[in-house]
Parts: sequence; C-alpha cells; structure tokens
Amino acid sequence: MIHVIRSQDRYTADHGWLLARWHFSFSDYYAPANMNWGALRVFNDDVIQPAGGFPMHRHHDMEIITCVLEGALEHHDSLGNSGVIRPGEVQVMSAGRGIRHSEFNHSKSEPLHLLQLWVLPRTQGLEPRWEQRRFTAEERAGKLLPVVSGGGLPGTLRIDQDAAIYLSSLAPGQQVEHRTAAARRPYLFVTHGEVELAGSNGAVTLAAGDQARMAGESRFTARASKDAEFILLDLPEAQ
Repeated sequence: MIHVIRSQDRYTADHGWLLARWHFSFSDYYAPANMNWGALRVFNDDVIQPAGGFPMHRHHDMEIITCVLEGALEHHDSLGNSGVIRPGEVQVMSAGRGIRHSEFNHSKSEPLHLLQLWVLPRTQGLEPRWEQRRFTAEERAGKLLPVVSGGGLPGTLRIDQDAAIYLSSLAPGQQVEHRTAAARRPYLFVTHGEVELAGSNGAVTLAAGDQARMAGESRFTARASKDAEFILLDLPEAQ
C-alpha cells in the first residue's frame, strides 16, 4: 500500500516569520488520527524569514534530524555546541534525558528552508549528544545515499533507533530501488522535481511537496521524470 498526501493537503500556517507545513500533529496543529508513521513522530517543512527562529527551548527522549534545503540555520545548545547548517549538511541531536537548544535563520536578508524530523528512540534517558556532517551532491547523485542510521550503515550519523534515512538526486530517467522488510514503514518526501514511485499495486507520480507513506511494500522503485531530489526514511513501527 502506498498512501499519497499531496503538498496542498498538508497542514499549512503562515505566521509571518514562519511558513509551517507540518506532516503530523504538532504544536497548535492537533490531529489525533495523524500522530506518526511508524517511529516517525514529526516531519516539519519550514521556511523561516531572515533573523527569525526559535529561542532556547528543551527537548528530551527524541532523535531530531535537521536538513537544510536553502539558506543557513544557526544552532546553539546546552552542551556547548554552536554552528551553522547549510544545504547538503545534516544534523542529528539526540535529546536523551534533556537538552536545550536554539535555532535561527543565520541570514539577515535571505529566507531559510529546512526539514526537521523527530524519530522516537528505542531507549529513554540516554546521554544527550549532537553531530553534524556534510554530504555532497555528487555523493547522492543517481543513488540512495544513507545519511542517518541506527549505526548499521557506514558513514552515517547515528540515532538511537532501527531506522535509516537516505537522500537521493536523480536526473531524468534515472531510477533507484529500495528493498526492506514488509513490516517496515517507508516514507518518501519529494523536495524537488517529480518522481514516479512504483510498488506492489502500481505506480504514482509525486511532485515537490508530496509525501508517500508505505506499508507492506518490501520492494519499490523511484524514477525521476524530471530532475528530482527526495528524502526516504525506512522506519520500524512505533514501540
């Protein structure tokens, strides 16, 4: 089964400084029937205006992954980490027993477009930690590039969950295949272009901003009908 949610059907709120497009129940968007997909609890697609952002706030027992699509995100946390995340870079913050951080648009003139994902951890109360890494466009060209995992995939940032996150950039006509266990919960989101996603019951076309939630799909392919970029999550059921 492939369940498609189109870009225009996502929750959207324009707060002026923040254009929020949230895939799951979050903050002032409460949707009891749309709380998660497997271990994925939050998938926020945000555009933050220059100098806007979130002041210091606390998280605990959550694996938080941030990818910047355009612009630059400035990060500070209570562990003493500070830095700027730019396109092509991925940040992981394992909140564990508690961490405080702030996130702001680093630019005073350009908007910031980011994706932030929250994955439920396997274990509560762990030591909080932070790491960040750059993955080049060449590394993800024409393939599924693993960037985050539970530690089982070489070269990836680590989270406390049996999950994997891939980035891909495909030229027109290029195709990638993903195989997984039928009990898993894959999740694909197109950030640019157009992708034909084919599974056990045929194919669907996804444009930028569209998401596909998959169940019982142990093998599927994604083919670009025009230049395309997407993020793929291979998730377990929520524990």
